[in-house]
Amino acid sequence: MRAVIQRVSEASCAVAGKITGAIGQGFLVLLGIEEADGIEDIQWLAQKIANLRVFGDENGLMNKSIHDVGGEVLLISQFTLFAQTKKGNRPSFIRAAKADRAVLLYEAMITVLATHLGKEVATGIFGADMKITLVNDGPVTIIMDTKDKDNH
Repeated sequence: MRAVIQRVSEASCAVAGKITGAIGQGFLVLLGIEEADGIEDIQWLAQKIANLRVFGDENGLMNKSIHDVGGEVLLISQFTLFAQTKKGNRPSFIRAAKADRAVLLYEAMITVLATHLGKEVATGIFGADMKITLVNDGPVTIIMDTKDKDNH
């Protein structure tokens, strides 16, 4: 499971011109799911996102978590995070989980992350053509991969 976590002042997702999820200060999380992922990946990643200290404290240092600032999360499924570009110019997405498995894990991530945050998680619509709007804050962008836990 791979996540691109962007600290934002605001973010929203629209499908067919209708807003499906919108947040103020918090994280826009782009989530890629691969076939080998399971509940342990969800648990680990949700806990890391909920406790990630990248919001400024009174001294301007990144010492506060999303809990500390009352922030929100917009979670967007994005299979393209597992694009392989080694051969040719057209990316391969063979590592990305098939839709039937990925949607179950995406929905589980919504539930587990909401539990860690103690509040609802805003979302897009799995598999839809989504238009994401965001205002990066910083910018601060963190990439996490559950298969690379030792690096985090």
